[in-house]
Amino acid sequence: MSIDEEHTPADEPVAAEEAAPEEAAAEAGQPEASADNAADTAAEVIDENALVYEKIEGDDDDEEDAAAAPKVISPYDRPGRWYVVHTQSGYEKKVKQNLEARTASMNMDGRIHEVVIPMEDVVEFRQGKKVVVQKKMFPGYLLVRCRLDDDSWFVIRNTPGVTGFVGQGSKPSPLPRREVETFLQVKADDAEAAAGPKKTRARKLYEMGETVRVKEGPFADFSGEVIEINEDQLKVKVLVNIFGRETPVELEFAQVAKL
Repeated sequence: MSIDEEHTPADEPVAAEEAAPEEAAAEAGQPEASADNAADTAAEVIDENALVYEKIEGDDDDEEDAAAAPKVISPYDRPGRWYVVHTQSGYEKKVKQNLEARTASMNMDGRIHEVVIPMEDVVEFRQGKKVVVQKKMFPGYLLVRCRLDDDSWFVIRNTPGVTGFVGQGSKPSPLPRREVETFLQVKADDAEAAAGPKKTRARKLYEMGETVRVKEGPFADFSGEVIEINEDQLKVKVLVNIFGRETPVELEFAQVAKL
C-alpha cells in the first residue's frame, strides 16, 4: 500500500473531531468569559470584604487603645475629704511622720487616708546659675485626706506639732475641688506622664520699692530702688542714680543682690 493510500478519508473526521472542541470553545467563548468575570467579581468582593474587615478591626483596636489609655483621677475624687492642718513652721515633715505613725498604731487607716506637704518647683539663682528646687507651697501647713469624725479629729488634733485645723467656726471646712486640684497639681500617671513637665515659677526674691545693689555689669556697686519686677523673664528694673540723675536700668535677677 502506498503512502497516499494510508491517509484515508476516514482519518479526516478524527482530526475534525479533535478540532471540534476548540471550535466549540471558540463558538462558546461567551460562557468561558462569564466564568472569568464571575471569578474576578468574586475576587473583588473578597477584597472589599477584607477592607471592611480591616476597617472594623482597626476601629476595634482604636477603641481598645482608648480604653487602655490611663485616666486622670483627681485627688478630690479619692475617698474622704481634704482638710488643711496648721503645724509648727519648719516641722512639717516631722509632723507628717508623727501623724502617719499615729494613724497606723491606732488603726485609723480606714479613716485617715493620706498626709501631704504641698510642694512646687521654684527657680532660684545659686552662684549666678538658674536652679530648679522644690519648695513648700504653704510653709506651716499640711493637707490631710480623711473621713472626719470625732475619732479621726482627735488623732489628728493631738498629734505632736499640730496646732489646729483651718476652717470657719468650730468645725473644720473641707477644701473645694478647685483648691485640691491646684494644690496637688493633677497629672496623669500617677498619672504624671500625660501632664508633661511641671510648671515652675521664679521665687519672688525682690519687692517693689526695695533697695538693691548691682553686682555685675557696667553699673556694678551702684544701688537703686526696684521699680518693676518681671518674674517671667527673671528681670528687675532698678532706678539707679548716675551722676545725680536717676536712670531706670533693666537687670537680671542674678545681677542684683539684697542690701
